[in-house]
Amino acid sequence: MNVLEMKAGGLVIDRRPILRGVDLTVCAGEFVAIMGANGSGKSTLVRALLGLTPLSSGQTLLYGRPPAKFREWWRVGYVPQRLAVGGGVPATVHEVVSSGRIARQSRLRRTSAADKAAVARALAAVDLSGRAADPVQSLSGGQQQRVLIARALAGEPDLFVMDEPTAGVDAESQQLLAGTLAEQAAAGRTVVLVAHELGPLEPVITRGVVVRDGLIEHDGRPPQPEGECAKPGHEHVHPHAEEAVAGPLTGLRVKP
Repeated sequence: MNVLEMKAGGLVIDRRPILRGVDLTVCAGEFVAIMGANGSGKSTLVRALLGLTPLSSGQTLLYGRPPAKFREWWRVGYVPQRLAVGGGVPATVHEVVSSGRIARQSRLRRTSAADKAAVARALAAVDLSGRAADPVQSLSGGQQQRVLIARALAGEPDLFVMDEPTAGVDAESQQLLAGTLAEQAAAGRTVVLVAHELGPLEPVITRGVVVRDGLIEHDGRPPQPEGECAKPGHEHVHPHAEEAVAGPLTGLRVKP
């Protein structure tokens, strides 16, 4: 079954082509890494696949439906690059992770035992059970990223879409993420992630899609690391630009 599909996808922003005639299909159970240099269009591609960034031309389908007509959002777990923790009432780690259950809840149903169990499992999976009552502002960048991953896990989705989950994250958190996603892949779930480099995730990636200047340059076996990234001990921790966006999958304002 096709989980994500883009046909002749094009996107122009301020007269600049960001995506150019992209054709891409992701099937159920695949573990796909979308790679490319900064500014290549890889993050825009995943947001366009989910309908968070509308295409200028072409079509995107999510489980066979255009995103605007898709209603089963509980099937999708989206992990942006950054969680905004600005002003207002401070949210705790538990509250943010619990928000991942919203798509599975009706308006009149109270939090169930199943909801509580799913949140507890998600916190344990990212090793944050002991920080559940802490404000997210008090956590490091890597820990905040683990909160976002836990929020997606709590929703128990069929599809995980992650926008550079290891960018700027310490090596320990990267190893933890690799183990968590390996478990999801073993359970038959689909994973699509944007990555500057694969790092500890390399053993579990089944397919690599390389984007260059808005075009798909490679689609097949994940490319091997080269140069500095191939050296033993390289921790694959890189800074990245931030751009504030909001979308229907987040429930919170994020910086991807």
